[in-house]
Parts: sequence; C-alpha cells; structure tokens
Amino acid sequence: MLVQVRGDEAAEAQEQLCFLETAGLEAEEMDCINVVREPDISWSKVEAADVLFLGGAGAHSATREFDFTQPLGDVVLRWIDEGRPLFGSCWGHHFLVRMLGGEVVTDHATGEVGTFDIELTKTGLVDPLFEDFPRGFAAQLGHHDRVERLPTGCEELAFSNRCRYQVLRLDDRPVYGTQFHSEMNGSHLQARLMMYRDTYLEERTGKDELSATVRPSPHAERLLARFLDLYT
Repeated sequence: MLVQVRGDEAAEAQEQLCFLETAGLEAEEMDCINVVREPDISWSKVEAADVLFLGGAGAHSATREFDFTQPLGDVVLRWIDEGRPLFGSCWGHHFLVRMLGGEVVTDHATGEVGTFDIELTKTGLVDPLFEDFPRGFAAQLGHHDRVERLPTGCEELAFSNRCRYQVLRLDDRPVYGTQFHSEMNGSHLQARLMMYRDTYLEERTGKDELSATVRPSPHAERLLARFLDLYT
C-alpha cells in the first residue's frame, strides 16, 4: 500500500510509477491511497497490505497540520506496534519522525535539490538493508524540510554533508525512513522537479541547468526492492 500526499494528479501518477519501477512491482501488486482526497484514512483501508510505503508530498510539509495528519498518524503508529514493514521516503521520512516523537523543521539553507552523495554510518554499514553497499553512494533529493531530532529508539544509518539524518531505522524493526527519494532515478527526479518548479527551482531557470545537477543513483534505486526481499 502506497500512501500519497499529492494535490496534483500528474505528480500522483508519476509517483506511483516511480514506486512500481524501483520496487519491482506490477501495477496490480500495489494499492494506493491519496490522503489529500481521502483524509479520513482508517485501519480497514490498509490492514490487508503486506507493506506500507509513505511517499512524498510536494507542497504539504510534515511540519504542518492537515485534515489527514491525525488519522494517518493513528494508522502508522498501529502499523508499527504490530511489527509490520514500513518505509517512508522524503515526506514519509519526516512524517514517521514526527509521529514517533522526533522533530522536523523547515530549513531552506540545508535543502537539497538534485543528486547528492550519501554516506553510511557505522550502524548503516552493518544494517541488512545496505549489505554490499559502498560507504558512499548517490541519491536523488528534493526537500526543504529536514529532521532536527530523531525520536527515541531510532538510529541514524546515513547522512550527507549538507543535511544529517538521511536514513533512519526504528530499533531492530522493519521500519525505515530516507530523506532522499528511494523511489527515484535521475530521470524521475528531473520530471518531478519540473512539476514543482515554483516550489523547488526558484533559482534555476532552465531544464538544462537542472539536468547538470543530476547523476545516476544505482545503489539508492535498489533499496525498495531490497526492503521487500528482506521483510516480505
């Protein structure tokens, strides 16, 4: 089950495609709920799923309250309490942190738009999700919010030079969050950022300039499929 926070139909459809491709799923294997349209999400809508993905959000910052915030928070916390696999990407990473009692802030100075290098911590190097990964790898990012403080029980698995807490895991549970977009390759990112040009690309005026900042990210693109292999 992919939980989406998308007010734009084109971005909603593109995000679904990104998750399907990088997770190695067929369309019939993934259901989706967009809480912008269906804010009263309930347990009955997700309980049959094997895995919960929390996607990105465009203009919906996890630092703010929306109609879906409390209902989705209740679902996420119950899902975690039952020991079920959950993966949050970008906004999903922020929402997970907030629901577990950590702190998320808006900070344009540490925002990352494009492809950036991520480095694993000592804990990350031995985590099964990153088995056979190099210490450093490229990933696709587009964010203005960041994690200021991890919740109790969460471990930092990776960071970047610009923005800390790039990957977290909750204890030894199958619950992860990535600041970067684990569902995206470079082409996906370029298409998404052009959709949100006014939000993320104020300082860039041309597609060519954006393209120059984007590199392949083959290791990061393996994470969702590996997560499914490990925990389903």
